[in-house]
Amino acid sequence: MTEGQVRERLAALAGVRVLIGSEEAGTPQVAWGDTFCFYDPKSTGDQKMPFATIVTNDYPGWDEVSRLSQPGRFRVNLAVGRDYLPAIEEPIDYAAADVVLPHPTYAAQGWVSIVNPGPGTTGRLGELIEVAYARVAGRHRP
Repeated sequence: MTEGQVRERLAALAGVRVLIGSEEAGTPQVAWGDTFCFYDPKSTGDQKMPFATIVTNDYPGWDEVSRLSQPGRFRVNLAVGRDYLPAIEEPIDYAAADVVLPHPTYAAQGWVSIVNPGPGTTGRLGELIEVAYARVAGRHRP
């Protein structure tokens, strides 16, 4: 899947607001071009914690293990809860493409990631998007 296809799938969910990082949006420059998805069923513009992100850049000194600075690479991140974290044996290659992995920084908070989802993860990505969406919708308090 392309970055745009993943973004479209997330944006099609009821009550989801998609923000693409930019100077106009007030995001830090390192996050320009990244996608942040919020559950906002009443369109309040409330930007608490996203339940899904698409990251297109390395964050120097903090998050570089997925090698997103290489051309054509992006990482989908989803807050699915710890029950959905994949069982992985060490060491983990966080730069591996088309593999569901624990998020390199936020796995303890129940986030998973997929670098460049492709044929091996497209179905699983759809399932994980639904899990993350159901989770955020179920926890929403207006």
